[in-house]
Amino acid sequence: MEDAAPAGPEPLDLDFTGQEAIPEAAISRANELMSTGKLFRYGESSAGEADAALLEAEFAQLVGSRYCVALNSCGASLAVALMAAGVQRGDKVLMNAFTLAPVPGAVAHAGADAVFVGINESYHIDLDDLRRAATESGSKWLLLSYMRGHIPDMDRLLEVCEEFDITVIEDCAHTMGASWDNKPTGTFGIAGCFSTQSFKHVNSGEGGLLVTDDEDLAAKAILFSGSYMLYGQHGARPAAEVFERHRLLIPNFSMRMSALAAALVRPQLAELERRAQVWNERYVELASALGDLPRVTVPVRDAKEGYVASSIQFSVDHPDVAAFVETVAQSGVFLKWFGADEPLGFTSRFDHWRYHSEQQLTKTRQVLAGLIDMRIPLAMTSEQAAQVASIVGNALTESASS
Repeated sequence: MEDAAPAGPEPLDLDFTGQEAIPEAAISRANELMSTGKLFRYGESSAGEADAALLEAEFAQLVGSRYCVALNSCGASLAVALMAAGVQRGDKVLMNAFTLAPVPGAVAHAGADAVFVGINESYHIDLDDLRRAATESGSKWLLLSYMRGHIPDMDRLLEVCEEFDITVIEDCAHTMGASWDNKPTGTFGIAGCFSTQSFKHVNSGEGGLLVTDDEDLAAKAILFSGSYMLYGQHGARPAAEVFERHRLLIPNFSMRMSALAAALVRPQLAELERRAQVWNERYVELASALGDLPRVTVPVRDAKEGYVASSIQFSVDHPDVAAFVETVAQSGVFLKWFGADEPLGFTSRFDHWRYHSEQQLTKTRQVLAGLIDMRIPLAMTSEQAAQVASIVGNALTESASS
């Protein structure tokens, strides 16, 4: 009688899309707003409690920026930042090839054409390829995406941008609370844009926050967001005379954040430090366990990178990555793969965005071919992190031999 095959690891019982409950203070304030029906951020007679204005002031202080504008999504924030910074229709905007669809979407929203810049094995923008793309395109704009929270060497990146006279706008959708060499992301370029969408660091369902120290960009962003002539009701705004320069020239795009979304976000800002600690503890455990597996590579992060790891990325050397992902899913671990030929769910890659000029980035395609992405739920325990690594290791063997 043949021996039975050894049993694989136990399936994982964990909701990878699970969120923490909204704080009671936020729920109470949201209920108060709903009881009055005052969900719009502006008031004709008065601004009242002005949740959105208070959020703008609080977030500007948290990041260390002079101005903040609350918008209805991070994608809207990016588009507004580009336009307010001076990007014109037909301009070329440099951006990471490794990002998510709202980022090239923001470039298209601004009427510009994206010039994709390759990435390296650490999932960072490739600075040599940035030099190449800047030289060939003549672009003076970089929409820098800290994709999945990976922060490149900002000292070297800013040197390249200064060399080519490139203005930087930061996509900080995955880096709220993060920093490079103790300087917060969002404060390196002319503007930084953050997300309050579910699955990010704070959760209002949808929302965006734009920060800047540039008074003209801030005033234009407020007008673009849809302030009408009520810009005085913003909580971290420039002086009235700055708006006088722009108020009749900037269209209203109705992208402002609602009072309700702002009310949900404000109490969560106090939770950022605790959430970052939990995420980073799980990340270190996962990175160590996954990195010990054969045919798995987890990039080593720079000591200057103050990341907030709400997800983890690793690369696999496997003949059939799709089969590997499916095998892992059968054990309750849900991974995203950036090498698939067709976009799926939230995941797509640069050659899927055909509303921009087609480009060939061979090295980047090779990196994305094995790039795996996994959310880290705040509810994940150390034991579950070890279980994830066990399931991944087992699946790499099982799917390769099947």
